[in-house]
Amino acid sequence: MSDFPHAFHSDTGGRARYWGLPDPETQAEFYRDVTIKRLLAWLIDVVLIVAICILVSLLTLGVGFFLWGIIYLAVSFIYRVTTLSSKSATLGMRLTAIELRTHRGQRFDRGTAALHTLGYFVAMSTFVLQAISIVMMFTTPRGQGLGDMVLGTAAVNRAAGQ
Repeated sequence: MSDFPHAFHSDTGGRARYWGLPDPETQAEFYRDVTIKRLLAWLIDVVLIVAICILVSLLTLGVGFFLWGIIYLAVSFIYRVTTLSSKSATLGMRLTAIELRTHRGQRFDRGTAALHTLGYFVAMSTFVLQAISIVMMFTTPRGQGLGDMVLGTAAVNRAAGQ
């Protein structure tokens, strides 16, 4: 069941796959400025992850700085899965008032959060995939990136649903 009171529920057109998400044509307020908010949220999250990595590196008496790449990947994965599975938004997303939802309009569970994070890591692994994902966020009706399209998820404005 969708958490959105007036979500699109039709089997017509290509929109049936997202039956629990708001319709971008009739409920555009859910998607307004979401792509820019996602960028700002990503920047906030990167700063937080780097700060955690610095703390971990200092707590390991500096050894962590030599293992920065591994520590960054581990902290980033744990941070994203934990925050997405708790409130369907990272701390950066919470500050920018957006959250991720499944195709049914529900908040993420731990499995969906892990899959979404894995999709993010895959997209970030190559410039081409990341570029495709960014272009998709600016051109698809729901502002979905590559990982969102694969999973059927979307970022929405939290305030629009309240």
